[in-house]
Amino acid sequence: MCGIAGALDLKGTRLFPRERLASMALALAHRGPDDEHLHLEPGLALATRRLALVDPSGGRQPLSNESGDVWVASNGELYDYPELREELLARGHMLASHCDTEAWVHLYEEHGEGTFARARGQFAVSLWDRSRRTLLLARDRVGICPLYYTERDGWLLWASEVKALLASGLVPARADARGLNHLFCFLAAPSFRSFFEGIRPVPPGHFLVVREGAVVSRRYWDLDFPDAGEERRTERPEVLVDELEAVLSRAVERRLRADAPVGAYLSGGLDSTVALALAARVRGTAPRAFTIGLEGAGLDERPHATAAARAVGAQLDVVPLGPTAIADTFPELVVATESPVFDTADACLLRLAGRVRERGLKAVLTGEGSDEAFAGYPWYKSHHVLSWLERHGAAWAPRLLRRTLFGLVGPARAPPPALLGEGRCAQEDLFEPLSRARGFLYSEALWERLGDASPLEDLDLHHPRRHRWHPLHQSLYVEHKLLLAGHLLADKGDRVSMHSSVEARYPFLDEDVVAFAASLAPEYKLRGLTDKWLLRQLAARLVPERLARRPKAMFRANPVFHGPHRPRWAEQLLSADSLRASGWFEPLAVERARALVERLPAYAPRRYVLEAGLSGVVTTQLWHHLFLGGGLCELPVWTPPVPSAQQREHLRLG
Repeated sequence: MCGIAGALDLKGTRLFPRERLASMALALAHRGPDDEHLHLEPGLALATRRLALVDPSGGRQPLSNESGDVWVASNGELYDYPELREELLARGHMLASHCDTEAWVHLYEEHGEGTFARARGQFAVSLWDRSRRTLLLARDRVGICPLYYTERDGWLLWASEVKALLASGLVPARADARGLNHLFCFLAAPSFRSFFEGIRPVPPGHFLVVREGAVVSRRYWDLDFPDAGEERRTERPEVLVDELEAVLSRAVERRLRADAPVGAYLSGGLDSTVALALAARVRGTAPRAFTIGLEGAGLDERPHATAAARAVGAQLDVVPLGPTAIADTFPELVVATESPVFDTADACLLRLAGRVRERGLKAVLTGEGSDEAFAGYPWYKSHHVLSWLERHGAAWAPRLLRRTLFGLVGPARAPPPALLGEGRCAQEDLFEPLSRARGFLYSEALWERLGDASPLEDLDLHHPRRHRWHPLHQSLYVEHKLLLAGHLLADKGDRVSMHSSVEARYPFLDEDVVAFAASLAPEYKLRGLTDKWLLRQLAARLVPERLARRPKAMFRANPVFHGPHRPRWAEQLLSADSLRASGWFEPLAVERARALVERLPAYAPRRYVLEAGLSGVVTTQLWHHLFLGGGLCELPVWTPPVPSAQQREHLRLG
C-alpha cells in the first residue's frame, strides 16, 4: 500500500508548483513512511508515499516504461504479479524490478483502457500517457483503496485521501450537505460524492479518462448474479465445499505474498478463523494473530479468539480497550477517515492496527467481506422470516412490527426511499429508523440546503438485470454497493489500517471468491436461519466443530457518547451554542432526545434508535470541528502538516 497524489493541467501545460505537490505528499506520510518520490513535467505532477511490501529496494515510484512515455503512481497490490510478470516478459516487455507497480505501465501498453478489467487485486492507480496527453484514474472493483479528485483553478487534483487535496492550498474545506444526509439515510458514505463539497471519490469498479480538458467516468466492473433459478446447485454439496476451499486457499496464498511478515486479525468468529486456518496451512505455520478485548464496552470476544488461535497454533496478541479509551480514540478516528463515523467499534480497529505496527508488521489478513458474499448479517435472517410471513398470508405481522419499530422514532418528515423500487431489500429495516430520526434532529437550515434532492440520486443500484435475481441476491447487491464500500471498507478498512501504515488484505474480496459466491444458489448462503452455510461446511474441515458452528456475533462497542463515560468534548459538541454554530441540528430536539435516553432502560429499542441518532450528531459535529474551522469544542483542529527545514531545503535543491 502507498499514498498517491497528483495534478493535471486541464487547460495547458503549466508546471505544478513543487512545494504544493510536496505538501500533498506530506499529508499522506502515514500511508507511506518508507519512501517519498515526486515526478513533474509540463502539465503533470505525480507523487507517491511508499509502504514497501514487495521489492523494497527496486519498487520506487512514480515510474515509467522503457521509453518514458507512460507513467504510473499506484496504491495497493496486484496479487497475481508473479504470474503476470512472467506473462509480460514472455510478450517482450522489459521489467527492471520485481515490484507489482511496474506491471501497470506494461498492462496499459497491452490493454489500454481495458487494463483495469484485467487487473486483479486492490488498487487506486493513476496512469499518464504522455504521447496521447491522457490521464487514467482507477479504483479496484469493490472499493478497497480510496481515491478522491476535484477541479480547482484549471487543475484536476487527485489523492488517496482528502487531506492531501486540502494540503494543496487550492482546495477549501466546505461541507457537502447531501453527503451528510446520505450517511444518516444509509449509515454509509456515498460512492459518488464525499462529505466535502466539490470533492468526489472515484467509484468502485470505475475509472476516469481525462483528455483535452474533459473528465469522463466509465464503469469497468459490476457485481452480477445468475437469474433466479439458474444459480449453481448440486446433489453433492461437498463438491462446492471443495471448490470454495480451493478458491479461498488461492486467495489467502496470494495475500501472503510479501517481502515482510503478514499477520492476521482474529475475532474468533467464523470468517477470520477460516482465513487464519488457511493461512496456517498455506505457510506451514500460523501468522501472528491480533484481537481486541473489550472491557465493559461490549461483547468481549477474547475467549473465542483464544480458542481459535489455539486451534491453529497462532500466537495471539490482545489489545484491551474500555469505554474511556474508545472515546479518547474517536477524534483520531474521524481524522483518519475524514468523515463522521457512527460505529464506535471502528475506534477499536484503529488501535488494533496500531498494535500491528508496534509489533513490526506492515500487512494483515482480515475476514471482512465474507458476510457480504455469504449472507452473514442478521438482517438477512429477519428479512427471510418477514418475507415468509408475507408469502403465507400473514403480511399483517411484518406491517405491525415495522409500524411499532418506526413509531418509536415518529413520523417521517422525509420518508426513506425504497431502494429497489418494487419489493423491499433486507437493509431497509436497518436504515429506516435512523433515517426517520432526521425529521426531528435536522435543523431547518439543513432541510433547506437539501431541498428536493433525493438520496437515491447518489446511489448506484441500476444493474439492468437486477430484478431477475433472487431476492436474497438483490439484497446482497445493495450490501456490496452501499455498506461494503461506504462503511466496512471506508470506516473499518483501508483508512483505519493505513493510518498506522498497515495494509489490510481481504481474501474474501478476491475476484475469484466473489464470483464463485455470486454464482451459488441462495440456500448455500442462507439455509433456513443458518447463515454462511457453505462456509461453515468448509470451516468444519479446518477447525473444531464448535468454532465452525459459532453463531454470527456483530462486533460492536457500546455507545461512548452518552452516560458516565462520555468525554468532555462530546458534551461541548452537543451544547446549544455548538449546535447553532455548525447549523446542522436543532438544539432543542437534541436536548429532548438526550433527556429521553437518560430515562429509558438500556434494553429499550427506542433508546437504541435515539442513541444512534445522537451518536450521528456527535460525530458530525466532531467532523465539522476538526475539518471546517473548529470552535465547537476544546479539541485541536486538523491542519495540513508543515514541511521541516530539511524537507524545504530538499525541495529547493530538487
